[in-house]
Amino acid sequence: MVLTDDDIVRFQALYKSELGLEISREDAYEKGIKLVQLLSAVYTPMTEEEHERIQQHRTDTLPLLQKHITKI
Repeated sequence: MVLTDDDIVRFQALYKSELGLEISREDAYEKGIKLVQLLSAVYTPMTEEEHERIQQHRTDTLPLLQKHITKI
């Protein structure tokens, strides 16, 4: 992954506006790359199979949850 000069400048501006701190181009590049890597790891779309499994789990556990709530 490579950030363009424009990406770096925009990241510096966002960093300044959000945190009130100025950072060097090198720091902006490093932090920007780390942010992109984090978002890439966190925001991985799920497959249809994963979605189906989650929906089935919700269906299976809902009666147990409702039973537990009525006891409380």
